[in-house]
Amino acid sequence: MNARDRSEAIFDATAPPGKRAPAKYAPVSVVVPCFRAAATLDDAVASIAAQTLPPAEVLLVDDASGDDTLDAMRRIAGAYGEDWIKLIALPTNGGPSRARNAGWEKARQPYVAFLDADDCWGPQKLELQMAAIHADPDIALIAHQMLVRPRGTPVPVPQKPAQARIVGRGTLLVRNPFPTASVVLRRDLPFRFDENFSHSEDYLLWSQIALSGYRCARIEQVLAIWNMRENGATGLSDNVVAVHRARRDLRRKLLRQGLLSRREYVVATTVGMANWVRRGLLHRLRRQGLSRPRP
Repeated sequence: MNARDRSEAIFDATAPPGKRAPAKYAPVSVVVPCFRAAATLDDAVASIAAQTLPPAEVLLVDDASGDDTLDAMRRIAGAYGEDWIKLIALPTNGGPSRARNAGWEKARQPYVAFLDADDCWGPQKLELQMAAIHADPDIALIAHQMLVRPRGTPVPVPQKPAQARIVGRGTLLVRNPFPTASVVLRRDLPFRFDENFSHSEDYLLWSQIALSGYRCARIEQVLAIWNMRENGATGLSDNVVAVHRARRDLRRKLLRQGLLSRREYVVATTVGMANWVRRGLLHRLRRQGLSRPRP
């Protein structure tokens, strides 16, 4: 299938090899940053391929893993078809922001979605999100709920019709309502992930979009899963102090950019301090085995 054909139809990835018939597709490029993700990438890509409305293309971005991740990416691209899965290999490690931006830069579809290489989508995610965008074309960003569950846990069957709720600027002042793996956004938005932020870079980007007046929405149903990490594994979000500092810095940046008023900045800072104290307490309790993460 050549590039022109791909713009009109996509093969049904659930059909047996050699019997893939053209099917309707979503005008979406999916960007998957990959760093030492060979053990989990198959599940992530399988959840993309299993969409009831599959995306037009998938971009796997190797963030200079230095292990067998790139080999796994090549194997997966060969299995699904290199006309559907595109590979990007970064020469040096730059973190998830740079990897996502690299994929975004190469994306060809009107919308871009993100999935981390260790998480999974439910099969109706893109179908429901694109239906919401079709009903309200002014939506520039749409997300949904997610749950933390053991790997292999199926995503709950969503209720239809799935209603999209518009998210106002007040919500962004107090919390991040848009998990990265839940987001579908317009490719042409004049913002990107800030590569100088190693924590809360997603929260900064969503805030810049919403506070600039773009219409943002969220489906209040679970359409994807954060897979629980193996025992002892940690991630960037586990560093409570670094997350707190990043959120302080993002509020200051939004204020400098004129996207927050002084009053909004004070409100957001006060809430941020309260959240920091709460997160620090919960983190200590979890380490002592007295509390379990909320689903």
